[in-house]
Order: sequence, then structure tokens, then C-alpha cells
Amino acid sequence: MGSKDLKLLDVFSYESLVHAVAGAMGSVTAMTVFFPLDTARLRLQVDDKRKTKSSPAILSEIIKEEGLLAPYRGWFPVICSLCCSNFVYFYCFHSLKATWLQGQRTTPGRDLIIGIAAGVVNVLVTTPLWVVNTRLKLQGAKFRNEDIQPTHYKGITDAFVQIMQQEGVGALWNGTFPSLLLVLNPAVQFMIYEGLKRQLIRGVHRELSSVEVFLIGAIAKAIATTITYPLQTVQSVLRFGQHGQPADQSRLRNSLRSVMYLLTNRVRKWGVLGLFKGLEAKLLQTVLTAALMFLLYEKIANTTFRVMGVKRGLSSG
Repeated sequence: MGSKDLKLLDVFSYESLVHAVAGAMGSVTAMTVFFPLDTARLRLQVDDKRKTKSSPAILSEIIKEEGLLAPYRGWFPVICSLCCSNFVYFYCFHSLKATWLQGQRTTPGRDLIIGIAAGVVNVLVTTPLWVVNTRLKLQGAKFRNEDIQPTHYKGITDAFVQIMQQEGVGALWNGTFPSLLLVLNPAVQFMIYEGLKRQLIRGVHRELSSVEVFLIGAIAKAIATTITYPLQTVQSVLRFGQHGQPADQSRLRNSLRSVMYLLTNRVRKWGVLGLFKGLEAKLLQTVLTAALMFLLYEKIANTTFRVMGVKRGLSSG
């Protein structure tokens, strides 16, 4: 069997499929548990006239004004998008890793490069899903900013149709430019997670405990989120589609100008700290979600491999 056949086997391998399914299942469960915190974060990012408060205070306001189930508005499209996104990311990450390494020992640098490549594929494939779920999640919200126009989507399919009809097919990829920059987030997260995991395993010479996996997942996500948070805010605003971006004939130049405009406008209004508005809510949600996701992912993957009789080294991941 030639080297090309071996590489194809690495890409379409049972092990990559298990990692992808485990990652998707872990992320969906974790996001469902901490979904209200993501609702609080998104309101702070998009509704620029809402005062920054603690996550419980924001959620209390939302429930009082919009009803008990309001923190879970848009749950289904978010879960669908997250499931697809994490399946694609985990599958690409582990397929590329197996193809490139071919049994060699991995390094943080390699993990970072593989994570960036997997992130680019993920962004290009799943951005339309995230644009639609951002719109649906904010539909019916009571905004402090009166300039925001209400939308009327009946569901995921209707949102796709209306966006394409009213704004053009390209609108489904709103926020792609900052999303491509934000592939650094999961890439840095995986680099730190895999690095800490390898170091701990070398020290204890056993599978990591649930607490250890939860902690290194939390640490990795906290660092990655803090570094990339200003771009995450811009990404949310662009996906919402009511940001008044400067017009330009070149889509790439227009995207770059929109990112710079939104960043500078935020700094002008609230100073540098304005770039981190909602960070507390984001950190609380994303760190807990990522930590639980990694824990469930490891448990699901390890259990599946054990049941199927697939032997894996302790450092594999």
C-alpha cells in the first residue's frame, strides 16, 4: 500500500470519527448546561447601550423583561451549529494530526499549526449556520439600543431564505474575516490543552482523572478567550448584521475596514476596556463549557475505544 493510500486511511479513519463524534456530543451537552451564560454574553456584546453587570444580574433582567425561557432562546439552532462545528473541527484536527505526524511525537508548535488549519476549514464550512443562529438567538430580545431593527424569522430554514433574499447569499458569511482570525482561539486552546495533558501524563504515568481534565480544559480556554475576546465581540456584531459597516467594492477590504471601524468605535466610546465588555460573562460561560466539553469528550472517546478494543497510547489525544 502506497503512502497516498496510508494518508487517505488516516483522514477517513475510525479513530478520527470517534474523536469527532465525542467532541460534538461533549460540546452539545456542555453548551446546553451553560447556555444562559452565553445569552448574557451575547446581549452585552451586541446591545452596546446595555450596562455591564454580572451574569446573574443580566439574566435576571432578561427573565423579568422577556420571560423565564428567554435565556434559552435560540438554543436549537445554536446546538445544531455547535454540533456540526465541533464535529468538523475535531475530525479535521485529528485527521490532520494523524496524516502529518505518522507516528512521530507531537509538539506544541505542530498542535498550533494543525489547530489553525482545522479552524480555517471549520469557519468556511459552518459560518452560515452561526450567522443564522446569532440572528435567531437575538430575535425578540428587548434591546437598550433603539437603532436595532427587530427581525421576524420562523425558524432556521426561514432565516436562511430571508437573509439570502433580503441581504444576498454573501450575508451568510458575515463575520468570516474575524472568524478566520479567531481560528487562533481553538488553536491556542488545543495547543495549551494538549501540552498540559502531555506534561501531566508524563508525570503521573496514567490516564488523567476527571478533575485534572476539567482543570486543564478550563485553563486552556481561559487563556485563549482572553487573548481573542475583542475579535469575538466584532464577530458577534457582524453576524447580527446591524452594525453600519463602511461600504466598499472589495469584500475583503470591506471586511477589514468593518473590523477596524468596530474596534476603534468601541475604544472611542468606552476606552480600551470597552473591547472587553462582557468578558466576565464570556469567561464564565466559555471556561465552564470548554472544561466540561473536554471532560465529556475524553470520557466518551476513551470508553468507545475501550469497548471496541482499540489500544491507544497514554499521550494520544
